Amino acid sequence: MEEQNKFSSRIDFSLVTILLLLCVGSCLAIYSAQTTGQYAENFLIKQIFWYIVGIGIVLGFITLDSDQLKKISWYAYGFGLFLLLLLILMPESVVPKINGARSWYKIPGVGSIQPSEFMKVFLILALANLISNHHLKNTLKTIQTDIWLLIKIGLVTGAPLMLIMQQPDLGTGLVILSIMLGMVFISGISWKILLPIISGGIAVATTVLYFVLWKPEILEKYLGVKTYQFGRIYSWLDPYNYASSEGYHLTRSLLAIGSGQTTGKGIGERVVYLPESHSDFIFSIIGEEFGFIGSSILISLFFLLIYHITKTGMDTKNNFYTYICVGVISMLTFHVFQNIGMTVGLLPITGIPLPFISYGGSSLMGNMMAMGLIFSIRYHYKKYMFSTDI
Repeated sequence: MEEQNKFSSRIDFSLVTILLLLCVGSCLAIYSAQTTGQYAENFLIKQIFWYIVGIGIVLGFITLDSDQLKKISWYAYGFGLFLLLLLILMPESVVPKINGARSWYKIPGVGSIQPSEFMKVFLILALANLISNHHLKNTLKTIQTDIWLLIKIGLVTGAPLMLIMQQPDLGTGLVILSIMLGMVFISGISWKILLPIISGGIAVATTVLYFVLWKPEILEKYLGVKTYQFGRIYSWLDPYNYASSEGYHLTRSLLAIGSGQTTGKGIGERVVYLPESHSDFIFSIIGEEFGFIGSSILISLFFLLIYHITKTGMDTKNNFYTYICVGVISMLTFHVFQNIGMTVGLLPITGIPLPFISYGGSSLMGNMMAMGLIFSIRYHYKKYMFSTDI
């Protein structure tokens, strides 16, 4: 009994509550989304099953302390790279092309598994280990040590990024980059190095956007970009002129969210048909059925989740734990901002799910794995509260 009380007293019940509320929101939205009859599958039952699997993943991670997480980090990273490499090498009977990408393993009796969802968490572990060890070995910080750290971060991030872009999967590639950028900013690398790189990146992105909008023929001629590849940008900027093609999802999403108005139409009362509404466009369902109020509550839950992880990273005295928290925050923040942004027309459409809400076993297991790391930090960090260990 004493052991049980000791275990329960170290569980982060605030995080449990937030995840439980997100689970309820996910189930309600998916239940409504599948009523359109687009698919014959019962996504709600599957989502509940994956949440149960996710609880098992959390329980598996919660007992691992920082030393154990460091020991498995590079093995997990290597395993993730191996799975991504096999996606390229395996035949289509095992790795079918879905929506133009070879990103999933087809497993009989289970369904499809997307290894890049796990690679995000493995990358966070590897980068957290790399950065913390670098600072332990280089107590005297110089421009040279900062450049070397930046190179190592770039190499560790570049390997999975290249394999993911081979699938191709731009959305996940952007998530990988967001994780890297978040951890670079917190790694202590001098702004004398970062500022020129950031400025150069902004200049390149601005130049590319300029050519896409006003000089696409130059990109077609010199970079081999196809005309149809510009469609996603054009349909984002002017979706109603592309409503029958690339802009179809966005116009339907805007109609669904707008028709929900303040309080929504009520669960099961949606009338706007929207393909893939159970996955990438789940926020449109919430906007239509629960309106501005329901959407605001969901966004507030994500703010609470990110705030809670931020506080966890600030409370711990272990730098490795702090870097993990930053990686998880970067991953979740980009996912939420990009997914909701694309459904309301603020950002171009990419195949990025809404964490904990969209249907998807791989996505949910990857996110629950990330939460397992946060639960582990909260479970073990009390040992470090009055310590100066890093």
